Amino acid sequence: MSDRLQTNLGYTFGRHTLLKHAVTHSSFVHEQKLNASDSNERLEFLGDAVLELCISDFLYHRYPDMSEGDLTKKRAALVCESTLASLARKLAVGDFILLGQGEAAEGGREKDSILSDVFESILGAIFLDGGIEEARALVLRLYEPIADKPGKQANDYKSSLQEILQRKSHETATYTIIDEKGPPHKKIFTAQASHQGKILGVGVGGSKKLAEQAAAKEALGKLKK
Repeated sequence: MSDRLQTNLGYTFGRHTLLKHAVTHSSFVHEQKLNASDSNERLEFLGDAVLELCISDFLYHRYPDMSEGDLTKKRAALVCESTLASLARKLAVGDFILLGQGEAAEGGREKDSILSDVFESILGAIFLDGGIEEARALVLRLYEPIADKPGKQANDYKSSLQEILQRKSHETATYTIIDEKGPPHKKIFTAQASHQGKILGVGVGGSKKLAEQAAAKEALGKLKK
């Protein structure tokens, strides 16, 4: 399992436990009665930041004449849930995810939300194992072929909110998961969008990314009023 996934990634781990950690879903942890910290959620948090840095640097140098607003939209399209899930499928990541039986029975290996999260957790694991340059190498290899393709812009409320906020401030909106409910294979997340210490919106979704988009959507509605 580990060798085949590493071949797909084009990266060999020095610490193989990091890769196992990266593909361990919370439903598996719950079913096996492991510690919550044994799931990939912390690595996903790290990988999300690593991906944003690598993509931002990639776009900055690839498109020297592109405006900040257009760079933001381009980045949003490249790191959205559907794009990450598509890349995860190219790497056959779904074959290696450790899932609980309930989640597996409901097609968890093909869910965009799970695939995108595991993609980010693997990137976080590579960063911890080999450093930022190894993480950047994987990002460049995967994104070079798709960077110039039209991105999916529909319903990108986070980018729209950021454009409005940038007219008045250089500070970006921050998103916090303030609640999660339900069994591991059917979690519902609640996200909060804030700016300069002020809560702008709250949203609910079946994944963290969808909850953040819902929070941004509510914030946009309030700002437009």
